[in-house]
Amino acid sequence: MSRLARIKLLFATQILLFSTHRAFGRVLLDFDINSILGKRGAPLVGIDISTSSVRLVELSAGSKDQFKLERCASEVLPRGAVIDGNIENLELVAEMVRRVWKRSGATARQVAIGMPPAAVITKKIVLPAGLSDDELEMQVESEAAQYIPFALDEVSLDFDVIGPMRGAPDDVEVVLAAARKEKVEDRIAVIEAAGLKPRILDIESYAARVAINRVVAQAGGIGTGQIVGLFQLGATTMHVSALLDGELVFEREQPFGGHQLTQEIVRTYGLAYDEAEAKKKTGELPDAYQDEVLGPFLDSAALEISRAIQFFFTSTPHTRMDQIFLAGGGASLPGLVEAVAGRAKVSTQVVSPFAGMQLASSIREKSLRQDAPSFLVACGLAMRRFD
Repeated sequence: MSRLARIKLLFATQILLFSTHRAFGRVLLDFDINSILGKRGAPLVGIDISTSSVRLVELSAGSKDQFKLERCASEVLPRGAVIDGNIENLELVAEMVRRVWKRSGATARQVAIGMPPAAVITKKIVLPAGLSDDELEMQVESEAAQYIPFALDEVSLDFDVIGPMRGAPDDVEVVLAAARKEKVEDRIAVIEAAGLKPRILDIESYAARVAINRVVAQAGGIGTGQIVGLFQLGATTMHVSALLDGELVFEREQPFGGHQLTQEIVRTYGLAYDEAEAKKKTGELPDAYQDEVLGPFLDSAALEISRAIQFFFTSTPHTRMDQIFLAGGGASLPGLVEAVAGRAKVSTQVVSPFAGMQLASSIREKSLRQDAPSFLVACGLAMRRFD
């Protein structure tokens, strides 16, 4: 077995529909990937570790070819445990993973986890068709050395053959992905320290696209040729994606998130940070909060989204966006949809990754409705069960 075939990293390819979601690479965590994913529908939980929270989703196959949401839970991470996608306190994060797993009532120990997009280098390359597996791996490794600014022995590397090049049947298009080994090993170590078994390592933005493409397909009303903008508002970062017929045409991150609103609450009302964060979610703040703090933040959020759209227009051949979906922990802020739609002049809605799914009897629908947008990545990770 070649060195590349012994990699410990598996990423998901970009897809058009969730039903065509394919894994790439053949070996993950020193296990035969065919023995893992060959058992279609084997129990698996998706766990999303963000700056502010750990979120878990478990899906099963429901009736009429739909998914069923079996379990959904989250735990707040203390400040500083994860910074800019880097796990700074492994033991604390592992404890939160263990806690969210127990709280959810899950019994499945196999886990799909995500890597922050900024921690992963992806590149599309073109190679001759008809190469053997060994020849393909050698070519990919050679090409990777040109695009990765680290020594190859410092990275975990994976790839996928997407298919023939359009208009060039003698060539195939290949996506390679690479991440620093220490970043990968930190995520794996957290899951293992929590007593669980890491089986799939995905890219968070790819997992989110898997989930949003399913939502778009379920919703209808978004026709061929229309461009969907997905804006994920996290604690410190807003991740922007533009999709044309489910395919990524634009992606970027901007330093803007719900952390700024919490800080403004702290400054305005003299609260401790954790107290401000809690009251932000419950709405237990002074009557003037709407005008003094929330309103200006919503205006700022709408402005950031509008700027991202303008940057999309100026850096791509596209000149329109047909639908905006808001996701992430900040998406459910009251008034945000109206503020974004008013400034961007684009139809806007908050996304629920669980739309159209059956719900297990243990799921509390009312609380799920409020929290659903923050589970987009975890839901996409959980969908890997059905690869």
